Amino acid sequence: MLRRKTIIVLAITLMVTVMVTAFSYLYLSQILRLRIANAYETATSLTHQLAYAANNSVPDFGSTNIDTSDPVALKRALTEYVQTDVDLNNLLQSDPGDWRYIYDVAIVDVNSKALLHTNAKLLGKVIEPRPNFEHVVRSNFREQIRLVFSPAAVYEVTYPLQLNGAPFGTIRIGVQTIFLKSEVQTRFIRALYVSGTLIILSLLLAAGISNIAFGPLKEISRNLDSVSAGEADLQSSESEHDEYGLVTLKIANLGRQIRDSKEIFSALKDNVDQLMSKLQDGLMLFSRDSRVVLVSAPVESFLGRPRGELLGRTVQEVFARNSLLGAALLDAFERRRTMSQREFEVAGGKRVQVSLDFVQEKNSQIGALIIMRDTEPARRIGDEIEMSRRLSASSRVTRGVAHEVKNPINAIVLHLQLLQNKLAQEEPDTRRHMDIIDSEIRRLDRVVQTLVDFTRPRDLHLEETDLRSLLEEVSQLAAPDAEQHGVTIDLHMPEQKLPVKVDIDLMKQAILNVVINGVQAMPQGGRLTISASRQNGVALAEVQDQGKGIPKDLHDKVFELYFTTKREGSGIGLAQTYQILQWHYGSVDFESAETTGTVFRFHIPIAASAAPADSEYAGGAATSQRGD
Repeated sequence: MLRRKTIIVLAITLMVTVMVTAFSYLYLSQILRLRIANAYETATSLTHQLAYAANNSVPDFGSTNIDTSDPVALKRALTEYVQTDVDLNNLLQSDPGDWRYIYDVAIVDVNSKALLHTNAKLLGKVIEPRPNFEHVVRSNFREQIRLVFSPAAVYEVTYPLQLNGAPFGTIRIGVQTIFLKSEVQTRFIRALYVSGTLIILSLLLAAGISNIAFGPLKEISRNLDSVSAGEADLQSSESEHDEYGLVTLKIANLGRQIRDSKEIFSALKDNVDQLMSKLQDGLMLFSRDSRVVLVSAPVESFLGRPRGELLGRTVQEVFARNSLLGAALLDAFERRRTMSQREFEVAGGKRVQVSLDFVQEKNSQIGALIIMRDTEPARRIGDEIEMSRRLSASSRVTRGVAHEVKNPINAIVLHLQLLQNKLAQEEPDTRRHMDIIDSEIRRLDRVVQTLVDFTRPRDLHLEETDLRSLLEEVSQLAAPDAEQHGVTIDLHMPEQKLPVKVDIDLMKQAILNVVINGVQAMPQGGRLTISASRQNGVALAEVQDQGKGIPKDLHDKVFELYFTTKREGSGIGLAQTYQILQWHYGSVDFESAETTGTVFRFHIPIAASAAPADSEYAGGAATSQRGD
């Protein structure tokens, strides 16, 4: 593209060219018209002179022997006089020599036969009429140019000749255009040279003026570059009160404002980026022309495309109409109608709730906002609430049953001891049966006591510890059982500390329950992996086995109290683990496949965000599954 300076130079040059061309056109048209008119007037004047000379030179034929009453004799006498009159012949012959554009002069009779002619060969011959020069005089400029610059031609100027009051013939003067052409062409070439010189001068003048006019703009451009680069403030002399100085001062002020705005924008952008990265919902903000201007991190997982690829694209480029989500959103954008929460399946088989709202300002839509929410966390929270409700109800029932059962058990044990003392003296053989009854009653008492302990609120003795060391102690506690089952325990710990504030004994017990379950899930041996990491301000511990996995239809029952798939299991271990994690404001969840094994994940708050020490059980967030 042409630069503005070049455009201005060309515009000025074109304007001067048009003006010079217009003036040249007027000048040449006037010159040509004047020359043609002058030639016509000269030729007309010559015809009048010849007619006058012929009339004044005719003698009085009454004193001669010519019969003036005979028209034929009179005409013959006049013809002889015209042909022999010396003055008339001299005047006729002198005209072509005096005027360059006079081609010839002739006097013809009424039959167009030449009586006098500058060309002696044509005397007595019929002279054919030629185009009238008056046609050239009356034509417009372009037609005159065409006639003059066409091949050489001769035009006539005529005047009727009368002698003795009777028509005698015609005076014809031939005007040749070639001399008009040469004269006008000389003027045309001169005008062309002058026009070219003026155009070149205008080009140079325009270039000089543009340099003078745009010189300060270059400096202003450099100042703007300096301002945009964040360099020091521009210096301008206080004495500079011309336009350039004022503009420089304004640029300096604008530069300071831009730097301040850039700093504010940068800080705001960082805050928005941090906020967007922590959002669990996917947000997509669209501009007035339906282009993406803001994308939160979860959108990447929902749509399977990076944020950088989405920014700046239109809604038609982001969503395809061949999908249910794309078709619904594109229809909503076309109709400019909001869309309430609707559930769709997106990349990776996830189910998300999607809503669309249009942003309005003064009754006009200036953008749109799409909110995507993963339905799985909501479902898990619902499951956790349901699990907590079940545990709470179960705890209330269990406490009541345990209270009612424990008192009769205590009475039975007391009376059994009395009965043992009496029967031991009278019937020694009953001792063995009494011992069995006593053993079973005491075992029943331990079960009831376990239920009481499970449902009783606990006072936590919170201590800050490194989760890595806690996991190492758990692996050492489980090592004998693992060795017995042919299981190898692998530890993968990070280099950084993972400080957590927990009741160490309870947390050990919670994790150990899962580790022992994992060891027992591999009766033929295998590898049990214990790992830890830090994710989003939470310490994450994982226990992964290589067992047969948990059947999918049992996933919802894993953390229920007394649920177990083992013959000798109590169904308390994983329920206890779930409860302990709740007490610590953490959670436990799992993933399991019947061919690849199970992985349990413990989410424990980092110490800096842990609950206050000695907090009492108040329930907590968790995510369900797997059983003892």
